[in-house]
Amino acid sequence: MSAFFVILAVIAAVVVLSLILLRSYRNNDEDYFGSPDRPEGWSYTTEEKISGIRGEEQAFRIISSVLREGDRLFSNVSISYDGKPTELDFVVVNAFGVFILEVKNYKGILFGAEDDYEWEKYKKTDTGNSYVRPVKNPIKQVRRQIYLLAHYLDYYGVRVWVKGYAILLQGNSPIESPFLLKSTEEIDHAIHTADRTRLNAATGAQIADLLS
Repeated sequence: MSAFFVILAVIAAVVVLSLILLRSYRNNDEDYFGSPDRPEGWSYTTEEKISGIRGEEQAFRIISSVLREGDRLFSNVSISYDGKPTELDFVVVNAFGVFILEVKNYKGILFGAEDDYEWEKYKKTDTGNSYVRPVKNPIKQVRRQIYLLAHYLDYYGVRVWVKGYAILLQGNSPIESPFLLKSTEEIDHAIHTADRTRLNAATGAQIADLLS
């Protein structure tokens, strides 16, 4: 009888250990794909990074599809002006000017106004749970980037008009804005429409050197 209880205890221990390992695996997987009912203070860094990387890869293909001869495309450009650093997702330099394209791959329902520092994102998980969390307002972000890039280039002797736009790949912007591009056609039009003096080749090459 004692042997029977020993075997029963071993089986119970194996079951408990399996449940612990399964829970650990699910928690690790949720770090990448979203987890319901996050406790306060939970870090979303891993989820955001992976979503951002996938979004930038998709955006690179979209932007590349509308580039024309003479266009230069730069990605993940780090600059700093007056002690204020920033990273630009994409910058297009061509005869029509200098264009920042800030990409977001937010999934869920977004709420916010153009001048809000942050927006709110509501998302429902596959298990039916929902959560809300703050995300960066890309319109506010790209307006800051325009200022910094224009002054950065001016500091090095290149005075040029910089324009910038946000691209929300999920098409879920809560607002309409002239700083927002919503289709491949709009991206093409934005970076290939002249509304200022065209850049000459020498100036374009100088800008390219500063962004490389």
